[in-house]
Amino acid sequence: MLLLKAKQIHLTSLKKKVIKMTGPKIYTKKGEDGTTGLFSGERVNKHNIRIKTCGNLDELNVWIGMIRNFKMDKNTQNTLITIQQELMSIAAQLSDHRAYEVSKKKHTLKPTDKNNVVFLENQIDLISKELPELKNFIIPGGYRIISHTHLARCSCRKVERLISELNDKESVPNVIIAYINRLSDYLFTLAIKFTYDMDVSEIKWIS
Repeated sequence: MLLLKAKQIHLTSLKKKVIKMTGPKIYTKKGEDGTTGLFSGERVNKHNIRIKTCGNLDELNVWIGMIRNFKMDKNTQNTLITIQQELMSIAAQLSDHRAYEVSKKKHTLKPTDKNNVVFLENQIDLISKELPELKNFIIPGGYRIISHTHLARCSCRKVERLISELNDKESVPNVIIAYINRLSDYLFTLAIKFTYDMDVSEIKWIS
């Protein structure tokens, strides 16, 4: 009897701790026809190049988040968080052909500018100063954090290709193209940094 009473008290306590979710539901059922909404309200197919681009930006962001799960120096950790924030911003800017200009005029979000590109270049230069000159292509691998960083680099290259394709159809700000290009360089440099930090032997590709 006492045990039953204790269980009832415990369950009552748990119920009090449950926080009810308020607001709109996570599902809208609007995408069941294979379309999704843009910033303008227009609906397009989910295989639309703009949607593919934003989806792959999301994937890239996840890969970078996975890199952050590993132990690393504070500057690298903070740099990766800054990059993730910017990728979210870029996805928002590319969510519609008008989004970039609207964000500049209405200050709804800070548009990507040359300072973002310079930030990546500075980080690349900072890392490169501590690394020996690279004279060979490197076979990716050696340790999980290194492989994850190379996967992020490959994901970034995929985003770059999609943005290039989108730019053929609808204009993409040059600074966004430059940022993604520089980001892939940063991720490559970061992978090499991790290789040396962990004293992992590189496997050089020799043709």
